[in-house]
Formats: sequence, structure tokens, C-alpha cells
Amino acid sequence: MKTIVIRFPLTANDFQKVVRILQAGGLVAVPTETVYGLAANALDPKALQKIFEVKGRPQDNPLIVHVGDRWAVRKLVSEIPESAKLLMKKYWPGPLTIVFKKSPKIPDSVSAGLPTIAIRMPRHSLIRRLSQAAGFPLAAPSANVSGRPSSTTPEDILEDLGGKIDCVIDAGGSYYGIESTVIDVSGKIPILLRPGNISIEQLRATLGKVRIARGDSLRPKSPGMKYRHYAPKAKLIVIEGRKENITKKIQSMLNRGRGKKIGVLTVQHPRAYRHDCVKFIGATNNLIARYLFRALREMDRKGIELILAEGIPEKRSGHAIMNRLRKAAGYNVIKV
Repeated sequence: MKTIVIRFPLTANDFQKVVRILQAGGLVAVPTETVYGLAANALDPKALQKIFEVKGRPQDNPLIVHVGDRWAVRKLVSEIPESAKLLMKKYWPGPLTIVFKKSPKIPDSVSAGLPTIAIRMPRHSLIRRLSQAAGFPLAAPSANVSGRPSSTTPEDILEDLGGKIDCVIDAGGSYYGIESTVIDVSGKIPILLRPGNISIEQLRATLGKVRIARGDSLRPKSPGMKYRHYAPKAKLIVIEGRKENITKKIQSMLNRGRGKKIGVLTVQHPRAYRHDCVKFIGATNNLIARYLFRALREMDRKGIELILAEGIPEKRSGHAIMNRLRKAAGYNVIKV
């Protein structure tokens, strides 16, 4: 299969071409404000199976369904609780996925056999317009091989899925760079399943009580809960603690590891380390999130064997960043 690449913004002809691919059961990598998604008809079991096959995704890992407007939610769920209405009003369109009790019409492959469905209305207008024009919601997990860092550029997608999917829409780099926040409102008390750009503090300010889920569920309700995710090919170690202690520990590990291909991910000035492969990924949480997955993939392209990453404070979106780093490292963490 040849994967075609179409530049954003799309011409009218290109837009219709993409709609036809989706209506024929094809797979299209589409930009969203979080990361690129691998879109297919969320109501077509054959199209959904293609997603699992090309990504190498476990069948018990549910998919997130993307809708073009709020009205589309009513056809997909059995009820919309008041907590969901508050969240939809405040954060949609945007980087928030809400888990509802699903309608019986929803294919089990979307929900991994669970009685719930995860739904998002993205801020990026293209995927909303495609859903509306195609006439169905779009399942769209991250456009990468399962377990690898999520794709935030078209180059990432082609590296993982080139020749396996029908089309990539090239809209440059993703704005947020990490996946959406996921909150489950299907029970009595809302539960944060996956942290993201919308923080637990914001959710509690909107809803009041919100619990944080444990990540070891045997049947995950959200992507990113059960399996090792976001992982580079290189071994990754996260060093957490006070900034000065982190710097000393990483420099010590660099000194002991001479002869190995080691890379450092820093939120400080690159000259904080006496080393030739130091990647500055940003001094603010917004920039760190935007460039984290790009930096992990860049290290792999350089043939780095070991990545040492600085931890950051878990305030607001720092919670989501540390969630991604720890999972990418397989919880290989050193506290100093």
C-alpha cells in the first residue's frame, strides 16, 4: 500500500478524497490539538480491526471516539449525567475525553467489550468536519505503533505506519504534544483515568470530588492505563528530586557511563551537563509536553542506547508529563 500525504489546509478536492477513504473503511492519520490520531469509522468493525492490526494494539485496549459536535454524543451513549454536561460545556471542544455508559449500538471492538465508551470533541476543526462530512464518528487512537511515543509530526507517523495506512494529513507539529485528559463519569464519583493538559485541579474546580484511578486495572477503561506506553527503543531512566540533586546524579551517571551512547533530556540550560548529547525540551510545562515525544524519537534516530531524563514537579500539567515519562521508562525511576 502507498500512503499518500496531503498538506493541511486541505483543498475541497482533497477534503472529499479523505472523506471517501474513511467511508470506504480506510485509515487516515489526522491532526488534533493533542497528538495525531489514526482515524477510522467508529461504527465499522472491519475498519476498527484494521486499527488494531496496523498498530499492533492489544484488543482489550479501548479506543477513543471523536465526534463533530455535542449532539452526536446522544447517539453513542445510554445517558449523559450532569457531571458530563458540565465538562462538555466548559472543556469541549478541547483535550478532554469523557467516558460514558455506551449505547447498545456501539461495536464491542471500540470499547474492548466494556459497557462504556470514551468520547472526545477535539478543538482541531478538521477532524470534526471530517466526522460530520463522512456521516459517522471517528475512532482515532494515536497514530503510532502501539507502545511507542505518540506521533506529534507527520514524520513520526510515516516512520511507524508508512505503507500500512491510506493517508497522512500533514499539519506540522502538534500543539499540546501529549494525549487528552480522560475522565470517567459512568459511576457515582468521577474518576481521572489519564492525566492530560486539563489538570486534576481544573476538574475538581468544575465538579468537586474527582478520584484518581489506579493504573493497574485488569480491564482498562482508557488508553494508557495498563500497558507500557510512549516508550523509545533506548533504555530510559527518569531521575526525580530536587533540581540540584538531579543534576549531580545525572552528571555522575554520565561520568560512569563513558563509552556508551547516552542522551540527556533536560528542562535546564543544556550547558548544565558536560556531555555532547543533551536535549533541551523546554522550561515550561507547555513546551515540555509539546516536545517530549519528539525528543524521545530524536534520541532513537541518533542511536542513543540510554536516555536520562529529568523529572519535574507534578503541578497541574506536570502530573501528565510525569505520567508519560514514568510509563515510557517502564517505571525505571531514581529518586535523589
